Amino acid sequence: MQIYSYSFGRMVVDGKEYHDDLVILPGKIVSGWWRIEGHVLNCEDLEEILEGDIDELVVGQGESCSMKINGGCRRMIEGRGIKLITANTKRAAEMFNDKVRHHVKVAGAFHLTC
Repeated sequence: MQIYSYSFGRMVVDGKEYHDDLVILPGKIVSGWWRIEGHVLNCEDLEEILEGDIDELVVGQGESCSMKINGGCRRMIEGRGIKLITANTKRAAEMFNDKVRHHVKVAGAFHLTC
């Protein structure tokens, strides 16, 4: 899967446009992704992602990085041997595409607004 574009509140993945936060898993897109604390990423928010066979997780924290990652969540991800990459959503989308081009087993979790 490839992210074709990102702008505030909008992402195009494989030719389809999304306006809600989304998760990209190998072979699957989950639109309408919501976190239990909105602008905080917790372990519970990642259950479906971490069930998959991935080596890396790219998290787009929003246009201005307003979504923070709970420290316990960060430790849990890394404790499972998954490399966690975080950035504002525009940069995260670029990094996700780079991982896909290099055949890395990657998932992405993207906050599309603030």
